[in-house]
Amino acid sequence: MGLFGFGKNKENKLPWENLTSSSQIEKLIVASQEIPVLIYKHSTRCGISSMALSRLESSWNADTSRCKLVFLDLIAFRDVSNTVSEKLNVVHQSPQAILLKNGEVVYHASHSEINSEKIQSLI
Repeated sequence: MGLFGFGKNKENKLPWENLTSSSQIEKLIVASQEIPVLIYKHSTRCGISSMALSRLESSWNADTSRCKLVFLDLIAFRDVSNTVSEKLNVVHQSPQAILLKNGEVVYHASHSEINSEKIQSLI
């Protein structure tokens, strides 16, 4: 299996950056002052998480340079996922999309509530 649990020939539509360290979270909050930051928390063991990711990617049509896209494999980096929830004051869910803008959470949703169009309207 390749990145994000897909087969190794799967091309990801979006240019995700990996979130692998708790020290990155504060940097992302600061970065969101300049450009919105979308954090996608993904469980590589969950089919629903994979479907939500696929739906998000397939319906994304905004210029990706307008938003930093960050991917968190919460199975491999559970401690980082816990820190995201704690620092951003958002209850942990999986899958989960969290949008930061100007240092604040402006959107968060989980499972089938993750809405690409809504996210894009906020960036």
